Order: sequence, then C-alpha cells, then structure tokens
Amino acid sequence: MAQYTPPLRDMQFVLHEVHGAIDALRELPAHADISRDLTDQVLEEGGKFCAEVLFPINRSGDEEGCTYAGNGVVKTPKGFKEAWQQFKDGGWPTLTCAPEYGGQGMPATVGMAFQEMMNSANQAWTMYPGLTHGAYDCLKEHGTDVQKALYLPRMVSGEWMGTMCLTEPHCGTDLGMLRSKAEPNPDGSFAITGTKIFISSGEHDMAANIVHLVLARLPDAPAGTKGISLFIVPKFVPDADGSLGARNGITCGRIEEKMGIHGNATCEMNLIGATGWMVGEPNKGLNAMFVMMNAARIGVGMQSLGLMEVAYQNSLAYAKDRIQSRSLTGPKAPEKAADPIIVHPDVRRMLLTQKAYTEGARCFAYWLALQADVADGHPDADARKASHDLLQLLTPVVKAFITDNAFLTTNLALQVYGGHGYIREWGMEQYVRDARINMIYEGTNTIQSLDLLGRKVLGDNGTKLKAFGKLIQDFVEEEGTNDDMAEFVNPLADLGEKTTKLTMELGMKAMGNPDEAGAAAVDYLRVIGHLVMSYFWARMAKVALEKVEAEGDAVEPFYRSKLATARFYFAKLQPETASLMRSARAGSKSLMDLEPELF
Repeated sequence: MAQYTPPLRDMQFVLHEVHGAIDALRELPAHADISRDLTDQVLEEGGKFCAEVLFPINRSGDEEGCTYAGNGVVKTPKGFKEAWQQFKDGGWPTLTCAPEYGGQGMPATVGMAFQEMMNSANQAWTMYPGLTHGAYDCLKEHGTDVQKALYLPRMVSGEWMGTMCLTEPHCGTDLGMLRSKAEPNPDGSFAITGTKIFISSGEHDMAANIVHLVLARLPDAPAGTKGISLFIVPKFVPDADGSLGARNGITCGRIEEKMGIHGNATCEMNLIGATGWMVGEPNKGLNAMFVMMNAARIGVGMQSLGLMEVAYQNSLAYAKDRIQSRSLTGPKAPEKAADPIIVHPDVRRMLLTQKAYTEGARCFAYWLALQADVADGHPDADARKASHDLLQLLTPVVKAFITDNAFLTTNLALQVYGGHGYIREWGMEQYVRDARINMIYEGTNTIQSLDLLGRKVLGDNGTKLKAFGKLIQDFVEEEGTNDDMAEFVNPLADLGEKTTKLTMELGMKAMGNPDEAGAAAVDYLRVIGHLVMSYFWARMAKVALEKVEAEGDAVEPFYRSKLATARFYFAKLQPETASLMRSARAGSKSLMDLEPELF
C-alpha cells in the first residue's frame, strides 16, 4: 500500500532559506503582517488534512470512480463529499481568496505549497476545488460588481463550485472553430446552446450549485478567436439573494471512461437554451478565460509536482526495504540473504532522478508563485510588471517541463518496484496513469512549447527571456569567484550562453520558415526548463554549501543530501541539453519532406 508524508522540511527550506519568501511578501501591503510561524503552521495543518483525509480515499476513489446515474446525475466516489465538507469546515477554500469575499487573503505562495500536498494526496479530488478557484480568479478580474457579489462569496466558502467549459467535439486546441451559440434575451441574459466535452468536474454531487464559465458566440460574432464571448451559466439559476431557483438548461450527457483521474467527473455537457450572463466584453471572452486557463496551467504543474513527490517517497521506501542480489562491490547487508536494492547504481539513478526533478520543480514553482504575489500586490508598478512578465514567460515551462518530468519519474518509481509496480496493490500504477493526463489537458505540452518559443520569446524579441537571463547573470557574477560553487555556477553559465545563441539561431530561421519554430519548439522548451532548473539547483546548492561549511560534521544531514542531489542533477540530468540543442538545430526538413501518403 502507498504512503504519504507531507515534505514540510523541504518546503520550509525552499520558502525560507532559498527564496526568503516572508521578507519578500512583507513588502506587499496585503501581506505586511505575514510571519514564518503563521506560514509554517498553515502548511503543517494543511499537510495533516491532506495525509489524514484526502490520501486515504485516493486509491478507493480511483477504483470506484465517478458514476453516471442517468438523467444528468453524477455521483462521486465514496468519501469525496465528506472530504469536501471537512475541507469547508476547516476554511481551506478561503485560504488565498480576497477578504472582501470571505477569504483569508493568504499569499499565492502559501496556496501553491498547500496545493502541492493536496495533489500528492489525491489529484482527482483536488481538481474540484482547483477549478473552482480558477473560476473565482476569472470572475474576480472580469465580472461585474453584481456578478462578484452574487457568486464569489459562495464560491469562496465552498457552498458553490466552478468549472470552465471550452472544448467541443470538433475543436480542442483550435478554439477559433467553436460553434456554441449565445442568443440575447430581452432581460439582458443569453440563451446558450451547444455541446462541450472533456469538462472536468462538469457535474457532481459535492456542492449545491456549479458555476460554469462557458465560451460561446454571439449571433453577429466575427469568425475565429476574435468572436468568442464568455458567460456564467450556473447549474441552478440563483435569485438576487443567492437562493437557488430553477434548474438551468445545462446537463451532463455522459462521463468519460478514462485512463486515470477516475475520481474526477470528466463530462459531456449539453446546453439547450441555457441561461447565461456575459462576463467581460463581447467577443473578448477568450482574453477573460485566459485568467482561468493560465491559473489552471500552473495548477497542472502542481498536480505533477504532487505526484512526483508521493511516487518518490514510496519508491524510496521500497528500495530501502526490498532485498535482491548483492552489491557489485561486496555485501552491504551480510546478515541478510541479499542487499537492499538501493545499493545498486541504476536503482540510485532512478531514485536520484526523481528526487532531483521533484525538489527542483518545488523550488521553481514556489518562486513562480512568489512572482504572482508580487505581480498582484507590489506597490511599485515596475516591480509588478517585472514579475508579471516572468510569470507570463514561465507559465508554459512550469506546465510542460514539470508534467513531462512527472511522467518520467512516476514511471521510474514504478520501475523501482519491478513487477510489483505493475500490480495495483502497491499503488504505483495509479500515479503513472494519473500523471499522463497532465501532459495533455489545459493545452498540450506541444502547445505550451509553441507558446513559449513563438509568443513569449520570439514574440517580444526575447525581452522577457533576457529579464530571466539577467537573474542568472547576476547570480553567476556574484558566485563566480567562489571556487566551491564552481561545479554549479560553471554549467549554469555555460547553458545560459548556449541558450542565448540557440534562441537567436531559431529566431532567424523562423523568420524565413515558420515551420522551423514548430520543429524546434518542444526541444527548446525542455532546454529552457533545464536552464530554469539549473538556476534553482545552483541557488539551493549555495544555501546548502554555506550550511555545511559553517557547521561541519554537526550539520543537519538534510543539507548534505541537498548538495549530493545538486551534484547529481548537474552531472547526470543537465547534460541532456546537448542532445536537445542538436535536435532543435536539425530543423524542419526531416519532418516536413515526407509526403503524407508515404507515412
């Protein structure tokens, strides 16, 4: 059976020792009074909820799955509703929401750490509040005062939940092909008709009402993405005082049978004259929805970080316990019939790969959350813009790089178990299945790669990338004379220089042939992912090294482990960038020359 312990020590290391999050947050008026004690206490209590309430229903939820009972009724697995009630009773839905709507106003940085633990414990369950919070973000930014007053307090409290309804049977990535129609009603509302598919949490029995954010076209809308509007379409139409009225014309036609995340209802939603209210301006719905989509993309990165952590914990415990064969250098447990498999080099490779990608992703993701807090609340406009630009640049990276690594590392966790990993009893195969969707939804990882190279880098002539590069350059210059840091700083600096050169080459080639960008984009995103991870592993190594040098043999073993993992990352994982760059430079010819009929 699988097990999970919230990684509070590593969370505290990243937040307090590497990022200095409390001091940074105190510069923001909304968080001027935040303290380390409060932050640690919130995460400790959140970890208990995740380990004691969510984790025990993860496997049973996967095995039972959601049930379509007919007539639009969907039932969640046993224990899911009860867990949601405990979640509400503990005030957890309110954690990072604005006080004016009933929230606690905690920073996104704290919410990100809590989100990681929820996903480790139960990704399928965590999707329900995750989508609700995304809908809250969208309405908070683009809703009218009346809409905010009616919907947000009830979503913040957890009384109502939310979804986003984008995909249709004929269009997923290409939303310009969207067909759902919104006809104006005399009272200012709209009658919306269409079919949406793959709608996570689209129908369930966990909340009194579900607030759907639906993309549809007005009768006179222009073609393509410039003709899409956004609408609130509640399951039950509320009165002005929030009491629930008639059942709306949006119903679940069926739920999907999926590879993973069985505990989350993935629905086909049919709208037949459903009553909706416009959010934001006509024909600019996609811009408004991107608030929710970008939050969801970071959230998917958190789903994968959570899965990496719990899979690593279990494969590590198994490797220490399972005995098979003897070490090549002689018995390490002579009192036993064989040695624990953790003595074998390749098992260590698998474990250290998991550990390096997991801990690096945590450092990256928490820093990105800190940028979100600064972008949202710093008193200086330039500081807000700088953090916003970094957030925009790196959102596709946190989504694609972390989810790619999660599928790799959950597979490695399964491999550590050998044949037992393939058996349901041990729990590893679920993590592999659940991790696979994260590379697909909220924009496939190829779409993230095209977005990064085409829009976020080449689209502004590398301005945002140069800003991140300046952080690396400053760090390299600061540590360049420190001989003890050379093993971390030198490969970071080298990768930075090579990435700059690669970016310029791809930009020039793409000007002559756009397919060149498409051919290189996936490799390029992974190079940028390693550049980001190299930066954060070098920063973590600096903190650990200073501790080891200051305290010697008395140092907490945690820091020696951190240094060893940093060395493994730079020795064994970062060199992947050499082959990625060679592949990116290979161009589009070998991909595009073959005629379709010759495949």
